[in-house]
Amino acid sequence: MNRRNQIAMTLEEQKRFVATAETIILTSIDQHGYPHSVAMWYAVDPDGSIIMTTYGKSQKTLNLQRNPRVALLVESGTTYDQLRGVLIRGRAEIIPDVERCVQTLVRIHQKMGGALQPGIEDAMRAQARKRVLIRVVPERVSSWDHSKLGGVY
Repeated sequence: MNRRNQIAMTLEEQKRFVATAETIILTSIDQHGYPHSVAMWYAVDPDGSIIMTTYGKSQKTLNLQRNPRVALLVESGTTYDQLRGVLIRGRAEIIPDVERCVQTLVRIHQKMGGALQPGIEDAMRAQARKRVLIRVVPERVSSWDHSKLGGVY
C-alpha cells in the first residue's frame, strides 16, 4: 500500500473531523489571480455541503462572484506525526437569503458552544441583513492523518 493510501481518512473519519473543527480556511481567487485565504466559522449541512456567512460586500464575496471555484481546508497537529487534514475543492454558491443566514448563524453559534439567549435570533437577523450565505458542495476531497503511520515516516 502506498503512503498516500495509508494516511487517507475514511469517509466517516473525514465527516467527523470536518464536523467538529472550529474553523475552516476558505480560499478563493482574487481579481489578480492570487489565492485569497481566510479563516471562517461554518456548519455542515446533512448533505455534506459546507455553509458559512459573510458580508455581501466582502472581498471573498466579490471573488466568488467572479470565480466560484474554492478550496476549503480543515487541519490540526503541531508535529509531523500529529498532522491531520481534509482539503475540499468545490464551487461556492452565493445565496442572499436573510432567514438562511440567521439559521446558519444560530447553528454556528451553537457549534461554538454558545447558549441561545432570548432575543439572539433577532440580533442575528439584524446582522444577517448585510450578509449572504456561502454554500460549497464538495466535488473533490483529499485527506491525511499521519498518526496512522504509527511513528514510521
